[in-house]
Amino acid sequence: MPTDKITSGGTTMTVLTPEDMDVREDVDHALIRDGAVLLRGLGVRTPEEFHAVVSTFGSPLDSYRGGNTPRHTVMTGVFTSTEYPAEYPISLHNELSYAHRWPARLFFCCLVPAESGGATPVCDGRAVLADLAEGTRDRFERRGVVYRQRLHGGYGFGKSWQDTYQTSDTAEVESFLRETETEFAWTEDGGLRTAQHRPAVLRHSVTGELVWFNQAEQWHPSSLPTEEAEALLALVETEADLPHSVTYGDGGPIDVEDLEEVRSAVRKNTLSVPWEAGDVLIVDNELAMHGREAFTGERRVLVSMT
Repeated sequence: MPTDKITSGGTTMTVLTPEDMDVREDVDHALIRDGAVLLRGLGVRTPEEFHAVVSTFGSPLDSYRGGNTPRHTVMTGVFTSTEYPAEYPISLHNELSYAHRWPARLFFCCLVPAESGGATPVCDGRAVLADLAEGTRDRFERRGVVYRQRLHGGYGFGKSWQDTYQTSDTAEVESFLRETETEFAWTEDGGLRTAQHRPAVLRHSVTGELVWFNQAEQWHPSSLPTEEAEALLALVETEADLPHSVTYGDGGPIDVEDLEEVRSAVRKNTLSVPWEAGDVLIVDNELAMHGREAFTGERRVLVSMT
């Protein structure tokens, strides 16, 4: 089986070009070592073929319930990638790190590459952690983070709680939130506020390595273009009234300088490989972050999780 490695900063991706579909052992080994594996040459053309590939590695999750980003179900276990305007990049993050449980592995499949841009960059969380100043790392590791959401009840900006939790039954939502250890409160206008206390640094479930594992940078308003951030903040009384926001675990504000340091470490270690039609990218969600480049033209990338 031909293999190749691509490296940028402290991030390495293994590229496998399989002669057949029996690549499970190679992928498992490479994922634990590198955090990301690109399968090139599979020639996947449909959601059904993508689902079949994912199923060789485990059972695809059939729900994105509670997820913050907009996406739609294509078929059971296969979703659209985050539906976000093409002209904006999506910053690198660990999928559902704000949730009580998160997928161990992410699978991306490119059916139609963008005309330009549109890659799915990855970044090794171990490298990010290593590049942070001791004080910055200590603040995140010791204090953790709180992810806050302000979900409207059917009208407003951001997502509704009905779309987020895939039901209009408030009792069902409350049951889900209690099971996932999420603090919540209903608002007078029919909306929902939630708060989830989560770690910012995680010990990998297999290797035991400490890794950067959070979405604090992405949930903070400073991640938005300046004009857009100012416009949103002008509409609310506090950051907690935004569709999503974040603080340290003790409720204290996260210094923008700390977040800029995180962004710098991520940029230093980001690896981006242009998509080719039929590619499948597999990411160990605890070891590596992922994002999306801005793009032009048509782009169709599907995602599955196990």
